[in-house]
Amino acid sequence: MFSPASSQPLDEETFYLKCRAVYISVFRSSLTSITSKQQLCRVLQLAGRNPSLKTLSKYWTPATSNLNFDDFCEILKLEKQTDENELLRIFKGMDANGDGFISHSKLEKALTTSGEKMTAEEISAIFSIADANKESKLDYAEFCRMLATTAERCQSEALERMEADAKMRRQNFGSQIDGNPKSAPYSSASPSAAVPTATTATLPQPPSESQRQDSDPALKKESRTPSRVSSARSRRSSLSSTGVTMTASSVKASGKTLEPAALQNWQHVGVRGCFFLEEEEGSISSLQYRFHLPQRSSVYLSIQPLSLGHHMPDKVSSGSWMTVDTALFVTSAGQSKEECNLVCFTEARDKDRFVWRGELAAGSYFLLPFTSGCRLRRRRRTATPTKPEPLVYRTDSGELDLTRALREALSDIFDVIDLDGNGLISLEEYNLFELRTSGEKCDEEAWAICKETFDTRRNQLTRQGFMELHLMEATEKDGDPSDLWLTLEAMGYNQALELVEACPFQVDVHCEGCPPSLQPLSLDWGSRLLNQALQKSIVASAGEARALRGHDNVLVYTYRGDHRISSLVANKGIQKVTVHVNNEHSKNCCSSRGMSVFAVEVPAKTKMVHQHVLPINERQEWTYCCVESTLPSQ
Repeated sequence: MFSPASSQPLDEETFYLKCRAVYISVFRSSLTSITSKQQLCRVLQLAGRNPSLKTLSKYWTPATSNLNFDDFCEILKLEKQTDENELLRIFKGMDANGDGFISHSKLEKALTTSGEKMTAEEISAIFSIADANKESKLDYAEFCRMLATTAERCQSEALERMEADAKMRRQNFGSQIDGNPKSAPYSSASPSAAVPTATTATLPQPPSESQRQDSDPALKKESRTPSRVSSARSRRSSLSSTGVTMTASSVKASGKTLEPAALQNWQHVGVRGCFFLEEEEGSISSLQYRFHLPQRSSVYLSIQPLSLGHHMPDKVSSGSWMTVDTALFVTSAGQSKEECNLVCFTEARDKDRFVWRGELAAGSYFLLPFTSGCRLRRRRRTATPTKPEPLVYRTDSGELDLTRALREALSDIFDVIDLDGNGLISLEEYNLFELRTSGEKCDEEAWAICKETFDTRRNQLTRQGFMELHLMEATEKDGDPSDLWLTLEAMGYNQALELVEACPFQVDVHCEGCPPSLQPLSLDWGSRLLNQALQKSIVASAGEARALRGHDNVLVYTYRGDHRISSLVANKGIQKVTVHVNNEHSKNCCSSRGMSVFAVEVPAKTKMVHQHVLPINERQEWTYCCVESTLPSQ
């Protein structure tokens, strides 16, 4: 029924719809986790897979305690559906007579003495199903057809049940999403009066009770049954929905550029950085910066993904990171995160950059780079990983050398850690690289040895010296690439030497009246400060909050920018709440959660950003339609 591992995969929306239909035919909802290898086997079989014990053990290791719906979808992408022709080929290999039948004794011998051995009871179960004439012979063509059609039928029935349940919910909840709502314009507030921006959008309004009754005969019948209406209203009371249709984005956010006309005459400082996916699910880290202004000045801030490979004319930089969304949040630089107030953030877009233009007072600020995680997401390791790209080789003279592919990757890494872009690596820049890849720092004495051993200029490491350093590392290990791989993986590379779990970026600060300064920082509370700034930006820009009906202490704030939608749940109560989030009616959208249906637990007296949403295709209209509801306490 669905086979994304085939040569013609389904579109992503259809694939996940069918995955969910199979999943909820085994579990209560897509929020329920798989808690045993037996459950994993069952749900995979319903999805048309026939997993062996070896296959199951790849995904359910001794360290596995549970798998979620997202894990299940990823497994289906990797495992092919059971192929009827392949099964027939295997059975024909056991059919010595070529008459289309295999005896009970012969099949039992084959399946209990080789491969993953089956029990005699399991063999008998096969014959009880497939040996209709009770002749102790298996019509294996009929058996293969039965297996294939049974899997398809189970999947079809699961999809039909899910669609029927969805229809019933729409009836019970008054069809809050579907219908022909009236439209109303929405304008997004600008974070700064100096940079006006506008958002054109349409907010669907829920149809009135009379409209719902007139359009749906089932609801007319239900309205005459007071007990049913009361039940439906009680379920509806915990729901809150948001709908907004965004216009397609162009290269520019608006008709005129935000870049000052005489920008080339302004004082400028630039710095590089990189977003890294961390082991903790959904966690993204990056350097943060202290920005100092000696006097009040007009300022133009920008951030964008960093294009790599310019040192190699024959190499084209077209990495996936170039489509990653970026932003800068600016806070006052207090001694603690409590003393840091949000000043502004780069809400507007100017060509390929996300920008802010306005006036800032003299003083120090923190620049906090941000990406939503919608497009920079961890790629699940394949069950059968591809052969790693060679990193070293021996020349004709027998000496070790770095492969061209590794040199290209190291050269790109050099550009990423060259924060000031001067073509050289200082001790401070090198130490940030060392902390990322090994967790240690290089002291002055070790740096002095580096300068004596490798190519340097102005007491800084050159690109050639950086290559020499890694060649020495490989030589000391007699060609063992293990340490090189640790470095590459820490910098976001996979075994094909593709940069897939990191996004280099460029930050530029232009000031009209004075020279600014930028200094990279590693704040212990930096991630909390960014989260605090993000929360404040959502609350300040969202307008009026929506309370979940029946839960006045649970509020939802939704920021709608031209290029990103972000939502926050504020639990002002004294008990934790679990909020169920459903984006299934959204169109052309991707969520930072990586799934359309999920739940978040919000502790008492706490705010939590529960998702960011971006368009999948920026040149097409996109519709964000989210329904939040509370789940009952366990």
